[in-house]
Amino acid sequence: MIIDIYNWQNQAEEYFIEENYLQAAKLYEQAIKIEPNTISYYWRLGLIFLLQGQEEEAQMTWMLPMTEADEEQLPTWINELVESLQIEAERRETREEYSIAWLIRQHIREINPSYINNLLQILIVSIKLQTLEQIDDLNEWGLIESLNAKDNVEINTELLIQVLKEFLNTVPLHQITLNLIKASLPYFSDTHQCFSILLPAALKIGHTLRQPLLAVSLLELYLQLEPDNVEILRHLATFYQDAGNYSQGIDTARLCYSLSEGLADKIFAIHLLLRGLMSAGGYWQEICTTCQELETVYKHFIEAQPILLEEARILRLLTPAFAIPHIKDAPAEFRGIYNKVADIFNNDLQALVQSQGKNYHRQVIKNPSKKLKIGYVSYALRNHSVGWLARWLFQHHDRDKFDIHTYFVNYKLVNDYLQEWYLSQGGKARQLGMNGLEIADQIYQDEIDILVDLDSITLDITSEVMALKPAPIQVTWLGWDASGIPAIDYFIADPYVLPDDAQDYYTEKIWRLPQTYIAVDGFEVGVPTLRRDDLDIPMDAVVYLSAQRGYKRHPETTKWQMQIVKQVPNSYFLVKGLAEEETIKRFFYKIAEEEGVDSSRLRFLPLVHSESVHRANLGIADIVLDTFPYNGATTTLETLWMGIPLVTRVGEQFAARNSYTMMMNAGITEGIAWTDEEYIEWGVRLGKDEALRQQVALKLKASRQTAPLWNGKQFTREMEKAYEQMWQKYIDKK
Repeated sequence: MIIDIYNWQNQAEEYFIEENYLQAAKLYEQAIKIEPNTISYYWRLGLIFLLQGQEEEAQMTWMLPMTEADEEQLPTWINELVESLQIEAERRETREEYSIAWLIRQHIREINPSYINNLLQILIVSIKLQTLEQIDDLNEWGLIESLNAKDNVEINTELLIQVLKEFLNTVPLHQITLNLIKASLPYFSDTHQCFSILLPAALKIGHTLRQPLLAVSLLELYLQLEPDNVEILRHLATFYQDAGNYSQGIDTARLCYSLSEGLADKIFAIHLLLRGLMSAGGYWQEICTTCQELETVYKHFIEAQPILLEEARILRLLTPAFAIPHIKDAPAEFRGIYNKVADIFNNDLQALVQSQGKNYHRQVIKNPSKKLKIGYVSYALRNHSVGWLARWLFQHHDRDKFDIHTYFVNYKLVNDYLQEWYLSQGGKARQLGMNGLEIADQIYQDEIDILVDLDSITLDITSEVMALKPAPIQVTWLGWDASGIPAIDYFIADPYVLPDDAQDYYTEKIWRLPQTYIAVDGFEVGVPTLRRDDLDIPMDAVVYLSAQRGYKRHPETTKWQMQIVKQVPNSYFLVKGLAEEETIKRFFYKIAEEEGVDSSRLRFLPLVHSESVHRANLGIADIVLDTFPYNGATTTLETLWMGIPLVTRVGEQFAARNSYTMMMNAGITEGIAWTDEEYIEWGVRLGKDEALRQQVALKLKASRQTAPLWNGKQFTREMEKAYEQMWQKYIDKK
């Protein structure tokens, strides 16, 4: 009889595998009648009921023998049942039948709630099913408490690490994430393994998902393992600053500098410090001292000519230079140093890539009449100044003559109307991450003819892509000044934004468009939320406004602005822009007091979250006072579009001539100052002469119909003509 049962059992298992559960159940029921004390039959029969959706019958079948067990037998039988169900759950997971595996594991959890490895498996299966967010009682499972138990030797650490990876890759913003990571830290025997999991996750959370506070919490947890890990501290400084915690970001950057040994690392630590100081605004003396230190370290670096064959260190060389033009207007001197650093950057990166067997050189068919493939690469094609200004070029491109490709660097996984617009208007749009080599590979594979960089050195990844030279012709436009990278052929300018002798200190060929290097068809303007009576400003007062980020606040320019306010009776000065509120207030109050201006004439405006409302609120101003040596760009265009007179000081560098070229291309010369004294004179004159202000406002309103600055279509044709001429020059080369 026993042999018959065994034969039957083989038959039952065949039915089970074939999912003929009715026949399998009948055979197990017969076996239980014959051998009621064979406990494993109950486990199998209950599982069969469960797989048929008969959950109550399954539970009753499992409980039946349990009622007969004594205290010593019960734990053993429970373990046997769990093991039996575990085997089937694993079989289903191997077959990617995650819904069935999830059902089985939930019953394992009911049978043995403290079985931690099963809880971990449920999390993995839930992630596979994309149902993790639907689990409301995750905190009640006791998972964190079990992980925190000091004597928990049953945990499968490899499984735990897999859960962390899955969590951080797929649901990094889940409410349990931080507690799960904190409880998991003691189970990492290798801190590098933990580093390789947490740092990429923090970068995704902080940059791509734009949750810097959560990224901070993540990295602070890692510091429990390695308090002096400089790489973690670097990113932590950035995320503190992005979250508006400037003081802690500044302190962390100082710590990075003290821990940095190599020159390249020191350069980047200085960048982090400057980033915090300038974003906060008002730390002027330390900013100047730190910039001097940066130039000194740059010079030492050039003298040492170190060969950097580590990608991270190479990439950190250029971005720090972004600070210098905010401090002084000395492009010939500054670029003399900077171009040498850019050359080292380019050469070291090329050497690194060649050592990995990469080569982006390709044979190009030099066809003068081909349809050109134009590629645009940027991280800023979203709710960003570049995103607002570049859209007219994309909108007006002649798709019959040009094949447009767009490469989104660090594509943001957030709701962003403008980013979505570029996805629809960007031709062949590639949503890419933060790996420069992968981006360059994609551009190379797409056989782009002319690659246009919209970021310059504001993003190291884009600089890396351009240095790799994945396209035969490479151009920098719009995002910032030229990067100085030898692999870039042209820098787009116009007759005004760079002085005549600029080519003497630019490595790129300056390509001057005939009228303007930027044009827009206009801006969306909402309903204003700002009124004079809200700010306790009389209706007959003269209102000056400066709306710039904290790092453009130069004390010398602020002195000019205070001198203007002092000379114009019944005038007020409004300050708007990202900065650390109390620090920027102290900065302005101190200079106002030094210049004899009562602080009651200053107003500090809150930020608004809508660009269209921000533009509407500009209308509260009678005159906008520009910053120097780093002018406004988007803010200048918005000011002119709103018909508000602007006072700007023209310098030598690109950043000090943006407002100048925009005013010239709007047909306005009133307010253009070539000296410090002229800046003050124009500010006072426009403040006292209402008729002049009205005249400028009327000219600006009329310019919307005639000026090059407001003709995106004409500008696009000029850019396209430039592309065609660049291509012709390229194919004419022997």
